[in-house]
Amino acid sequence: MKKILVPTDFSDHAHYALKVAAEIAKKNNGEVILLHMLELPSQAGDAIGSGHELPEIMLFKNAAINKLEELMDDPCLDGVNVSEVIQFELAFDGIMNISKKNNVDLVVMGSHGASGFKEMFIGSNAEKVVRNSEIPVLIIKKDSANFNIDKFVFASDFTEEIRKPFEKVVQFTNEFDAELHLVMINTPSNFKPTHVSHQIMDEFIAKFSIRKFSKHIYNDTNVENGILNFANHINADLIGMSTHGRKGLAHFFNGSISEDLVNHAVRPVVTFKI
Repeated sequence: MKKILVPTDFSDHAHYALKVAAEIAKKNNGEVILLHMLELPSQAGDAIGSGHELPEIMLFKNAAINKLEELMDDPCLDGVNVSEVIQFELAFDGIMNISKKNNVDLVVMGSHGASGFKEMFIGSNAEKVVRNSEIPVLIIKKDSANFNIDKFVFASDFTEEIRKPFEKVVQFTNEFDAELHLVMINTPSNFKPTHVSHQIMDEFIAKFSIRKFSKHIYNDTNVENGILNFANHINADLIGMSTHGRKGLAHFFNGSISEDLVNHAVRPVVTFKI
């Protein structure tokens, strides 16, 4: 976790994410890239790069620069190598592009979640990043004095397609010296006997070197409720999942448990792209 990208809109939730990113950077001798996106009207965007920047554009840009400079002096960043980027682009597009351009290892974002029609038809930038990012995304929902991961819940069906992203899960766990609580959620529509579930998990983890872990089978009405209730049961510090990155109709009809967790979980959520 050497390069950590933190998108900011200067909100409280973005600041919560920045504090967490700073802690992670300090523990791993990493650096933080602080990103602010300027989403401008199309006619203003057309002027960028033309050599005739409008006064309104410069006003927005200078205001953003001033806010970023103030944020760079935040006490949470003391001792952290920080760089700042201002991008004229839609938030989601900018986050994706800057991540790739700078070989970022982790995106840390603040989110207050979404619900109802807003969740269904609009969605949050955090939700879009979770769906599409090729690198792990850590979503922070509330402020905390210290970001310590002692109990890390990773929920999965432990099928073959999870093996590649699980390598990053193990790396993430070991770097934080956390205990990895592997959980398979049993639901009425997809029920497996306990001995079958344990066999699947045993065969899956046999090829990985995990310092501290435990296995769990948890029964619930659906997968999302099972993950949330299990995390509450053990008082987890972090919830992790793999995401398929479904788009279009496939996403609309099938949904994404990872995105639902980003919206509904109170605890931090980290996602790993399959």
